[in-house]
Amino acid sequence: MGRITLAHGSGGREMNQLLEELIFRKIPSWMKFVEGGLGIDFPDDAAAIPIDKERYIVVTTDSYTVSPIFFPGGDIGRLAASGTINDVLMLGGVPIAALDSIVVEEGFEEEVLEKILESILTVFESVDVKLIGGDFKVMPKGQLDKIIISMVGLGIAEHLIIDKNLEVGDKIIVSGPIAEHGVAIYASREELMLEDSQLRSDVKPLTDLMIPIVKKYGRDIHAASDPTRGGLAMTLNNWALSSNTTIVIDEEKIPMREAVKNFCEMLGLDPFTLASEGVAVLGVADEVSEEILQQMHSAGYSEAEIIGEVRAKEDMGLVIVKTSIGGYRILEQPVGEIVPRIC
Repeated sequence: MGRITLAHGSGGREMNQLLEELIFRKIPSWMKFVEGGLGIDFPDDAAAIPIDKERYIVVTTDSYTVSPIFFPGGDIGRLAASGTINDVLMLGGVPIAALDSIVVEEGFEEEVLEKILESILTVFESVDVKLIGGDFKVMPKGQLDKIIISMVGLGIAEHLIIDKNLEVGDKIIVSGPIAEHGVAIYASREELMLEDSQLRSDVKPLTDLMIPIVKKYGRDIHAASDPTRGGLAMTLNNWALSSNTTIVIDEEKIPMREAVKNFCEMLGLDPFTLASEGVAVLGVADEVSEEILQQMHSAGYSEAEIIGEVRAKEDMGLVIVKTSIGGYRILEQPVGEIVPRIC
Protein backbone atom coordinates (compact mmCIF):
# COMPACT_ATOMS: atom_id res chain seq x y z
CA MET A 1 0.00 0.00 0.00
CA GLY A 2 1.24 3.48 -0.82
CA ARG A 3 0.76 6.69 1.13
CA ILE A 4 -1.83 9.43 0.71
CA THR A 5 -0.50 12.56 -0.99
CA LEU A 6 -1.96 16.02 -1.54
CA ALA A 7 -2.77 14.96 -5.09
CA HIS A 8 -5.31 12.47 -3.71
CA GLY A 9 -7.35 15.38 -2.38
CA SER A 10 -7.17 17.68 -5.40
CA GLY A 11 -10.18 16.36 -7.26
CA GLY A 12 -8.28 14.85 -10.19
CA ARG A 13 -7.39 11.41 -11.49
CA GLU A 14 -5.57 10.30 -8.32
CA MET A 15 -8.58 11.03 -6.13
CA ASN A 16 -10.94 9.12 -8.42
CA GLN A 17 -8.61 6.12 -8.40
CA LEU A 18 -8.27 6.20 -4.62
CA LEU A 19 -12.04 6.35 -4.08
CA GLU A 20 -12.64 3.53 -6.54
CA GLU A 21 -9.99 1.22 -5.11
CA LEU A 22 -10.36 1.85 -1.37
CA ILE A 23 -14.05 2.67 -1.04
CA PHE A 24 -16.41 2.06 -3.96
CA ARG A 25 -15.18 -1.47 -4.73
CA LYS A 26 -15.42 -2.53 -1.09
CA ILE A 27 -19.04 -1.49 -0.56
CA PRO A 28 -21.50 -4.30 -1.38
CA SER A 29 -23.96 -3.44 -4.14
CA TRP A 30 -27.01 -3.57 -1.84
CA MET A 31 -25.46 -0.88 0.39
CA LYS A 32 -24.72 1.68 -2.35
CA PHE A 33 -28.19 3.25 -2.66
CA VAL A 34 -31.68 3.30 -1.21
CA GLU A 35 -34.11 1.50 -3.52
CA GLY A 36 -35.41 3.93 -6.13
CA GLY A 37 -32.81 6.57 -5.26
CA LEU A 38 -29.26 7.55 -6.19
CA GLY A 39 -26.14 6.78 -4.19
CA ILE A 40 -22.55 5.58 -4.54
CA ASP A 41 -23.71 3.31 -7.35
CA PHE A 42 -23.30 6.50 -9.36
CA PRO A 43 -20.95 8.86 -7.45
CA ASP A 44 -21.94 12.53 -7.47
CA ASP A 45 -21.64 15.42 -5.02
CA ALA A 46 -25.09 14.54 -3.66
CA ALA A 47 -27.36 11.53 -3.27
CA ALA A 48 -31.12 11.01 -3.36
CA ILE A 49 -33.66 9.05 -1.32
CA PRO A 50 -37.21 8.65 -2.70
CA ILE A 51 -40.07 10.08 -0.62
CA ASP A 52 -42.84 8.97 -2.95
CA LYS A 53 -43.30 8.47 -6.70
CA GLU A 54 -42.75 12.16 -7.46
CA ARG A 55 -40.24 13.51 -4.93
CA TYR A 56 -36.80 12.81 -3.51
CA ILE A 57 -34.82 13.92 -0.49
CA VAL A 58 -31.49 15.23 -1.82
CA VAL A 59 -28.61 15.01 0.64
CA THR A 60 -24.99 16.11 0.35
CA THR A 61 -21.99 16.16 2.66
CA ASP A 62 -18.63 17.87 2.30
CA SER A 63 -15.67 19.08 4.36
CA TYR A 64 -13.98 22.44 3.81
CA THR A 65 -10.32 23.04 4.64
CA VAL A 66 -9.36 26.03 2.50
CA SER A 67 -6.12 27.91 3.06
CA PRO A 68 -6.11 30.83 3.68
CA ILE A 69 -9.42 30.82 5.55
CA PHE A 70 -10.07 34.45 4.52
CA PHE A 71 -9.46 35.21 0.85
CA PRO A 72 -10.48 37.90 -1.66
CA GLY A 73 -14.22 37.49 -2.20
CA GLY A 74 -15.02 35.30 0.79
CA ASP A 75 -13.96 33.04 3.63
CA ILE A 76 -14.28 29.41 4.68
CA GLY A 77 -17.77 30.04 6.11
CA ARG A 78 -19.17 31.52 2.90
CA LEU A 79 -17.47 28.74 0.96
CA ALA A 80 -18.93 25.95 3.11
CA ALA A 81 -22.47 27.31 3.01
CA SER A 82 -22.42 28.10 -0.71
CA GLY A 83 -20.79 24.83 -1.69
CA THR A 84 -23.33 22.82 0.28
CA ILE A 85 -26.25 24.64 -1.31
CA ASN A 86 -24.81 24.29 -4.80
CA ASP A 87 -24.29 20.54 -4.45
CA VAL A 88 -28.00 20.12 -3.66
CA LEU A 89 -28.95 22.34 -6.60
CA MET A 90 -26.83 20.42 -9.12
CA LEU A 91 -28.79 17.23 -8.48
CA GLY A 92 -32.02 19.12 -9.17
CA GLY A 93 -32.93 19.81 -5.54
CA VAL A 94 -34.31 22.88 -3.80
CA PRO A 95 -32.15 23.38 -0.67
CA ILE A 96 -34.15 23.58 2.56
CA ALA A 97 -31.81 22.84 5.51
CA ALA A 98 -28.25 22.15 6.61
CA LEU A 99 -26.20 20.85 9.54
CA ASP A 100 -22.62 21.81 10.27
CA SER A 101 -19.68 20.35 12.17
CA ILE A 102 -16.85 22.71 13.08
CA VAL A 103 -13.46 21.61 14.40
CA VAL A 104 -10.97 24.30 15.46
CA GLU A 105 -7.43 24.27 16.76
CA GLU A 106 -6.78 25.12 20.39
CA GLY A 107 -6.07 28.86 20.58
CA PHE A 108 -8.28 29.77 17.62
CA GLU A 109 -9.56 33.33 18.11
CA GLU A 110 -13.22 33.66 19.09
CA GLU A 111 -13.53 36.84 17.00
CA VAL A 112 -12.42 34.98 13.88
CA LEU A 113 -14.80 32.11 14.57
CA GLU A 114 -17.63 34.61 15.00
CA LYS A 115 -16.88 36.16 11.59
CA ILE A 116 -16.91 32.74 9.96
CA LEU A 117 -20.23 31.84 11.59
CA GLU A 118 -21.70 35.16 10.46
CA SER A 119 -20.70 34.32 6.89
CA ILE A 120 -22.44 30.94 7.10
CA LEU A 121 -25.63 32.46 8.51
CA THR A 122 -25.64 35.31 5.97
CA VAL A 123 -25.52 32.88 3.05
CA PHE A 124 -28.23 30.65 4.50
CA GLU A 125 -30.46 33.61 5.30
CA SER A 126 -30.11 34.94 1.74
CA VAL A 127 -31.56 31.72 0.27
CA ASP A 128 -33.93 30.74 3.11
CA VAL A 129 -32.01 27.63 4.19
CA LYS A 130 -32.41 26.59 7.83
CA LEU A 131 -29.42 25.58 9.97
CA ILE A 132 -31.05 22.78 11.96
CA GLY A 133 -28.14 21.19 13.83
CA GLY A 134 -24.42 20.75 14.18
CA ASP A 135 -21.39 19.88 16.27
CA PHE A 136 -18.30 21.67 17.62
CA LYS A 137 -14.93 20.21 18.58
CA VAL A 138 -11.47 21.54 19.59
CA MET A 139 -8.18 19.82 18.71
CA PRO A 140 -4.94 20.34 20.67
CA LYS A 141 -2.54 23.00 19.43
CA GLY A 142 -0.52 21.78 16.46
CA GLN A 143 -2.82 18.86 15.61
CA LEU A 144 -5.01 20.85 13.20
CA ASP A 145 -4.37 23.78 10.87
CA LYS A 146 -6.80 26.38 12.26
CA ILE A 147 -10.28 25.11 11.24
CA ILE A 148 -12.22 22.49 9.31
CA ILE A 149 -15.93 22.81 8.55
CA SER A 150 -18.05 19.84 7.51
CA MET A 151 -21.62 20.30 6.31
CA VAL A 152 -24.67 18.25 5.40
CA GLY A 153 -27.19 19.81 3.04
CA LEU A 154 -30.80 18.69 2.55
CA GLY A 155 -33.23 19.51 -0.23
CA ILE A 156 -36.27 18.27 -2.13
CA ALA A 157 -36.28 17.37 -5.83
CA GLU A 158 -39.06 16.41 -8.20
CA HIS A 159 -36.66 15.43 -10.98
CA LEU A 160 -33.07 14.30 -10.50
CA ILE A 161 -30.31 15.61 -12.79
CA ILE A 162 -28.04 12.60 -13.32
CA ASP A 163 -24.87 13.31 -15.28
CA LYS A 164 -24.78 9.94 -17.06
CA ASN A 165 -27.87 11.01 -19.03
CA LEU A 166 -26.02 13.16 -21.58
CA GLU A 167 -27.20 12.55 -25.13
CA VAL A 168 -25.68 13.16 -28.56
CA GLY A 169 -26.52 16.72 -29.65
CA ASP A 170 -26.76 18.14 -26.11
CA LYS A 171 -25.19 21.56 -25.68
CA ILE A 172 -22.74 22.43 -22.87
CA ILE A 173 -23.44 25.76 -21.15
CA VAL A 174 -21.20 27.56 -18.66
CA SER A 175 -22.95 30.22 -16.55
CA GLY A 176 -19.95 32.53 -16.16
CA PRO A 177 -16.17 33.00 -16.12
CA ILE A 178 -14.20 29.98 -14.94
CA ALA A 179 -11.20 29.53 -12.60
CA GLU A 180 -11.94 32.62 -10.45
CA HIS A 181 -11.83 30.84 -7.10
CA GLY A 182 -8.72 28.78 -7.85
CA VAL A 183 -6.74 31.80 -9.02
CA ALA A 184 -7.82 33.94 -6.05
CA ILE A 185 -6.80 31.26 -3.55
CA TYR A 186 -3.47 30.62 -5.25
CA ALA A 187 -2.60 34.32 -5.54
CA SER A 188 -3.57 35.00 -1.94
CA ARG A 189 -1.69 31.98 -0.58
CA GLU A 190 1.48 32.85 -2.46
CA GLU A 191 1.14 36.55 -1.54
CA LEU A 192 0.87 37.53 -5.20
CA MET A 193 -2.26 39.61 -4.67
CA LEU A 194 -1.88 43.31 -5.49
CA GLU A 195 -3.93 45.93 -3.65
CA ASP A 196 -6.03 46.77 -6.71
CA SER A 197 -6.14 43.19 -7.99
CA GLN A 198 -9.17 41.94 -9.92
CA LEU A 199 -8.53 38.39 -8.71
CA ARG A 200 -11.45 37.51 -6.46
CA SER A 201 -13.24 34.28 -5.66
CA ASP A 202 -16.64 33.86 -7.33
CA VAL A 203 -18.00 31.92 -4.34
CA LYS A 204 -21.79 32.24 -3.99
CA PRO A 205 -24.96 30.12 -3.88
CA LEU A 206 -26.55 29.54 -7.28
CA THR A 207 -30.19 29.31 -6.20
CA ASP A 208 -31.25 32.34 -8.23
CA LEU A 209 -29.90 30.65 -11.35
CA MET A 210 -30.72 26.98 -10.87
CA ILE A 211 -34.15 26.86 -9.26
CA PRO A 212 -36.03 28.73 -12.04
CA ILE A 213 -34.19 26.81 -14.78
CA VAL A 214 -34.78 23.41 -13.18
CA LYS A 215 -38.43 24.25 -12.56
CA LYS A 216 -38.99 25.16 -16.22
CA TYR A 217 -36.58 22.85 -18.06
CA GLY A 218 -35.86 20.06 -15.55
CA ARG A 219 -36.24 17.09 -17.89
CA ASP A 220 -34.21 18.81 -20.60
CA ILE A 221 -31.20 19.22 -18.29
CA HIS A 222 -29.19 16.02 -18.65
CA ALA A 223 -26.15 16.98 -16.54
CA ALA A 224 -25.29 19.72 -14.03
CA SER A 225 -22.25 20.51 -11.91
CA ASP A 226 -20.39 23.30 -10.19
CA PRO A 227 -16.78 22.77 -11.33
CA THR A 228 -14.94 22.95 -8.00
CA ARG A 229 -11.90 20.71 -7.39
CA GLY A 230 -10.48 19.69 -10.76
CA GLY A 231 -12.31 22.53 -12.48
CA LEU A 232 -14.03 22.38 -15.85
CA ALA A 233 -11.64 19.68 -17.05
CA MET A 234 -12.66 17.20 -14.34
CA THR A 235 -16.35 17.99 -14.64
CA LEU A 236 -16.45 17.33 -18.39
CA ASN A 237 -14.27 14.23 -18.15
CA ASN A 238 -16.55 12.78 -15.48
CA TRP A 239 -19.56 13.47 -17.69
CA ALA A 240 -17.98 11.94 -20.79
CA LEU A 241 -16.92 8.80 -18.91
CA SER A 242 -20.22 8.29 -17.09
CA SER A 243 -22.34 8.82 -20.21
CA ASN A 244 -19.91 7.15 -22.68
CA THR A 245 -19.86 10.19 -24.92
CA THR A 246 -17.41 12.49 -26.67
CA ILE A 247 -17.71 16.14 -25.65
CA VAL A 248 -16.25 18.82 -27.90
CA ILE A 249 -15.78 22.35 -26.57
CA ASP A 250 -14.55 25.56 -28.19
CA GLU A 251 -11.71 27.20 -26.25
CA GLU A 252 -12.59 30.68 -27.54
CA LYS A 253 -16.17 30.44 -26.24
CA ILE A 254 -15.22 29.58 -22.65
CA PRO A 255 -15.76 32.73 -20.55
CA MET A 256 -12.69 33.83 -18.62
CA ARG A 257 -11.74 37.23 -17.28
CA GLU A 258 -8.59 38.78 -18.73
CA ALA A 259 -6.97 39.13 -15.29
CA VAL A 260 -7.44 35.40 -14.65
CA LYS A 261 -6.13 34.45 -18.08
CA ASN A 262 -3.06 36.65 -17.68
CA PHE A 263 -2.33 35.29 -14.20
CA CYS A 264 -2.53 31.69 -15.43
CA GLU A 265 -0.28 32.40 -18.39
CA MET A 266 2.26 34.15 -16.18
CA LEU A 267 2.51 31.24 -13.72
CA GLY A 268 1.91 28.35 -16.13
CA LEU A 269 -1.42 27.33 -14.56
CA ASP A 270 -4.14 25.58 -16.57
CA PRO A 271 -7.40 27.49 -15.98
CA PHE A 272 -9.42 24.45 -17.11
CA THR A 273 -8.29 22.59 -13.98
CA LEU A 274 -8.83 25.42 -11.47
CA ALA A 275 -11.88 25.60 -9.24
CA SER A 276 -14.92 27.82 -9.63
CA GLU A 277 -17.32 28.23 -6.69
CA GLY A 278 -20.04 30.35 -8.30
CA VAL A 279 -20.39 28.76 -11.74
CA ALA A 280 -22.79 26.13 -13.09
CA VAL A 281 -22.01 23.86 -16.03
CA LEU A 282 -25.06 22.33 -17.68
CA GLY A 283 -25.58 19.72 -20.38
CA VAL A 284 -28.96 20.51 -21.96
CA ALA A 285 -31.09 19.35 -24.88
CA ASP A 286 -30.23 21.19 -28.09
CA GLU A 287 -33.77 22.44 -28.71
CA VAL A 288 -33.92 24.41 -25.43
CA SER A 289 -30.26 25.46 -25.18
CA GLU A 290 -30.77 28.98 -26.53
CA GLU A 291 -33.80 29.52 -24.27
CA ILE A 292 -31.82 28.43 -21.21
CA LEU A 293 -28.93 30.67 -22.22
CA GLN A 294 -31.27 33.66 -22.55
CA GLN A 295 -32.81 32.89 -19.15
CA MET A 296 -29.31 32.88 -17.63
CA HIS A 297 -28.62 36.27 -19.19
CA SER A 298 -31.94 37.61 -17.87
CA ALA A 299 -31.08 36.35 -14.38
CA GLY A 300 -27.90 38.46 -14.38
CA TYR A 301 -25.45 35.84 -15.67
CA SER A 302 -24.57 37.98 -18.66
CA GLU A 303 -21.34 36.13 -19.50
CA ALA A 304 -22.98 32.70 -19.80
CA GLU A 305 -22.03 30.90 -23.02
CA ILE A 306 -22.73 27.72 -24.95
CA ILE A 307 -19.18 26.33 -25.12
CA GLY A 308 -19.66 23.02 -26.92
CA GLU A 309 -21.75 19.94 -27.51
CA VAL A 310 -21.96 16.19 -27.13
CA ARG A 311 -20.84 14.66 -30.43
CA ALA A 312 -20.89 10.87 -30.21
CA LYS A 313 -21.46 7.80 -28.07
CA GLU A 314 -18.33 5.73 -27.45
CA ASP A 315 -16.70 3.63 -24.74
CA MET A 316 -13.65 5.85 -24.16
CA GLY A 317 -15.40 9.00 -22.91
CA LEU A 318 -13.30 11.79 -24.39
CA VAL A 319 -13.29 15.57 -24.03
CA ILE A 320 -11.84 17.40 -27.03
CA VAL A 321 -10.95 21.09 -27.14
CA LYS A 322 -11.00 23.12 -30.35
CA THR A 323 -8.10 25.48 -29.71
CA SER A 324 -7.94 29.20 -30.41
CA ILE A 325 -5.63 28.54 -33.37
CA GLY A 326 -8.02 26.07 -34.98
CA GLY A 327 -6.46 22.77 -33.90
CA TYR A 328 -7.79 20.10 -31.56
CA ARG A 329 -6.44 18.53 -28.38
CA ILE A 330 -7.69 16.07 -25.79
CA LEU A 331 -8.61 17.64 -22.45
CA GLU A 332 -7.46 15.05 -19.94
CA GLN A 333 -8.36 14.57 -16.30
CA PRO A 334 -6.16 16.78 -14.12
CA VAL A 335 -3.31 15.05 -12.34
CA GLY A 336 -1.02 16.07 -9.50
CA GLU A 337 -1.61 18.56 -6.70
CA ILE A 338 -3.14 21.35 -8.82
CA VAL A 339 -3.95 23.79 -5.95
CA PRO A 340 -4.32 21.79 -2.69
CA ARG A 341 -6.67 22.86 0.12
CA ILE A 342 -8.76 24.98 -2.20
CA CYS A 343 -12.20 24.14 -0.81
